[in-house]
Amino acid sequence: MTRRFLMMASMAALLAGCATAPPPPILAPAGLPLAELEPLYAAEAGRRELTIKVASNGCTTKADFAFYVERQGEAVTLAFGRKRVDGCQSLVAGHVELAFSYAELGLQSRDPVFLLNPLIAWPGL
Repeated sequence: MTRRFLMMASMAALLAGCATAPPPPILAPAGLPLAELEPLYAAEAGRRELTIKVASNGCTTKADFAFYVERQGEAVTLAFGRKRVDGCQSLVAGHVELAFSYAELGLQSRDPVFLLNPLIAWPGL
């Protein structure tokens, strides 16, 4: 065996090992409507508004989000999705709190609401 052949064989084995690494976790099954929902760090129902905490690189605003409300009898479901990616370049993981009034969501403050977005732990300090 030549040195060149041995080096090429070891590189091929190394690349094959990288190709079998597990894929990153998926928050919702691919292809379902829930796959587009923004993971939330927190959600708080206040007297006049619903506040969500989401990831941000420094430029995330309320205008970057769309919401969907569905009523089925007395049940109200609510989902938030990001319309635009935050293109700012931040070296530190950040978050922002966004407040949506019940009026702009088309809800009453006493409506019980089922939030469909996944909740995840804040990865920062």
